[in-house]
Amino acid sequence: MLLVLNFLIKPFWIFGIDLEVHNLFVESYGTYFALFGFSMLFNICLDFGITTFNSRNIAQNHQQLTKYFSGIVVFKLLLAMLYFLISMGVGLLVGFNAEEFYMLFFLSINQFLISFIQYLRSNVAGLQLFTLDSLLSVLDKFLMIIFCSILLWSNLFKIKFELIHFVYAQTAAYGLTVFIVFLIVAAKSGQYRFNINKSFLLLILKQTYPYALLVLMMTFYYRLDGIMLKQMLPDGELQASIYAQAYRLMDASTQVGVLFAALLLPMFANMIKNNKKVDELVRLSFSLLFVPALVIAFFSYSFSQEIMAILYHANIAAAASVFKILMLCFAAIGITYILGTLLTANGSLKVLNMMALSGMILNFVLNIILIPTFKAEGSAYASLATQVLIVLAQILVAYRVFKFNINWKFLASLGVYIIAIYMLTLGVKIYVSEFYLQFILFILVSAILAVLLRVINLKKMYHILINREF
Repeated sequence: MLLVLNFLIKPFWIFGIDLEVHNLFVESYGTYFALFGFSMLFNICLDFGITTFNSRNIAQNHQQLTKYFSGIVVFKLLLAMLYFLISMGVGLLVGFNAEEFYMLFFLSINQFLISFIQYLRSNVAGLQLFTLDSLLSVLDKFLMIIFCSILLWSNLFKIKFELIHFVYAQTAAYGLTVFIVFLIVAAKSGQYRFNINKSFLLLILKQTYPYALLVLMMTFYYRLDGIMLKQMLPDGELQASIYAQAYRLMDASTQVGVLFAALLLPMFANMIKNNKKVDELVRLSFSLLFVPALVIAFFSYSFSQEIMAILYHANIAAAASVFKILMLCFAAIGITYILGTLLTANGSLKVLNMMALSGMILNFVLNIILIPTFKAEGSAYASLATQVLIVLAQILVAYRVFKFNINWKFLASLGVYIIAIYMLTLGVKIYVSEFYLQFILFILVSAILAVLLRVINLKKMYHILINREF
């Protein structure tokens, strides 16, 4: 249900609304992309690891919802004040002009609302109410589609559509979503009384700061690229826009991973608490995430020019060069969403923070070196190097912590599968001329090969999903 709802709603948002806005404001969208990334840099001040901590804790102790809900809501509001002070203050120091600062202010409001929605949904997921959480996961985007469609394609308000209106529509959608989800969680909580309890806040801070550090450093190495491109280059706005063109599809693809991670965290946490082996759930997650990610990455790399030409009206060749590199990142990120979530559920925050710190430093240094020469493409290479090293480290740590048995037969099948789909991309490119037929044929044959080579075990998957025995 989670996948169906998100595949129905989010692609229309990304390719129907967000893409339309990008094509309407080709160069200035680069400023929006950079400011959006900047607004995310400090959103750890909004959350401080509370969402991850809360999801894990509520999954293991459902009765804690009433106690935690009252205190954390107040804490989130206090953190919001800190976030706005830092975000606006650093924005002034960076030297954003008045128009950019105004947009940043509303983007910062949006970050607060997103953070609040994520916290509220962590309670729903922690209670194992996955059907309800699936519905709530698309509510904000559904509302945005409605609001933006009215602004883009109707003359209801009799105004010329500007980029800032796109931001306003997001603010309205997030605000309404917060209101709805808050009412749901308040009802599930039963009794609640909002107050400032200093001892409780200190307890939460002590327990959540490792999560906060992890999110902060991961945000930096995920979002630095667009900001550094805009600030370091004379044509920074254009380069950030080109990077955004390529980044859009990669970001859209990773949303499936984000959804899985939100579900996997309470599942892993509950299984670890009850001393259940997580091997089968890891294997299932790997089949559902990494294998499709691999297929999409191979196709995107081979047909980057054609894909960018379909989506955009300008800077197609430059965006295609960046896109093929970023989509290789997507394959690595697919594994990260599984193993990173598993290690988080296990409480292995120290080692995760060491990885994130290393990734942040590496990404920053590589961007400094590569951007002046290779521009947007240099940022893409920096991201790829960072993601590959992070995922290799996570594989090693997860293997040592959980003492997984190495399934050599599965690894051999996976190796054969990788070679097979690589050959398939070459064959489709040579022998089939129509792009949409190339895409359909590639996806269909890749899926059949995955089943035949038992990279995806349908019988085992059916047993796990139906019986819910991992």
